[in-house]
Amino acid sequence: MTSHAIGTREEWLAARLKLLEAEKAYTRQGDALAERRQALPWVKVEKDYVFQTEQGDASLAELFQGRSQLLVYHFMFGPDYKAGCPSCSAIADGFNGSATHLANHDVMLWAVSRAPIDKLLAFRERMGWSFPWASSGESDFNFDYNVSFTEMQERTQGIDYNFRHQPKFEWRTDGNAIERSLAGMSGVDVPTYHRDRPGLSAFIREDGAIYHTYSSYSRGVDGVWGMYAWLDRAPKGRNEAEGPWWLHRDRYAARQAVS
Repeated sequence: MTSHAIGTREEWLAARLKLLEAEKAYTRQGDALAERRQALPWVKVEKDYVFQTEQGDASLAELFQGRSQLLVYHFMFGPDYKAGCPSCSAIADGFNGSATHLANHDVMLWAVSRAPIDKLLAFRERMGWSFPWASSGESDFNFDYNVSFTEMQERTQGIDYNFRHQPKFEWRTDGNAIERSLAGMSGVDVPTYHRDRPGLSAFIREDGAIYHTYSSYSRGVDGVWGMYAWLDRAPKGRNEAEGPWWLHRDRYAARQAVS
């Protein structure tokens, strides 16, 4: 028998109406946070970045493709990765439709990673995606926006990620079970996996200049992770007591076959 509370339809409705007030307050708070994001001061981008795309080399300005706004998802796919980070891949599974709608609302959405463009496009084809993806491997873009780091940085001076300084440390070569699982699905060891981090950044182009307007990292990208919005409404929620459970979506069939 279930250990969860059982009630009548009337009891459920009374509790649901109380929850509705909290949900409305949460929605209003979300609207207020969005306004604060948009009110942040803009920082002019002074550096000339060059990206590799399927159409050839492109500047940051060219990624806008005529729109005034640009959203970049910093996809964890370092030069040595054999496959994209499974967490970033789960997030990117929701990009295709959104990218089309955004492009028709004056906003370009791009994924950007350090891996060579041929590797990115091959993985995109494997996953059945169509959103634009660029390589920043020949520029400082990832490093300047605090989503990529060198082993030397981590060992000697520490890194600045998610607006906090993480002190230097001797790298754990093995990591914990979760880190080993995610790194293994990406085809690299734990240290290599952690030299790239997830995030998103926003830019605007106005009067010929480009400005950086917003960045978010770590759990700050939960808002664009579509499956979590669904899980938060499911009876058991995220149900992650044992850590990450997801795979690249084309790997579930193989796991089911084994079990």
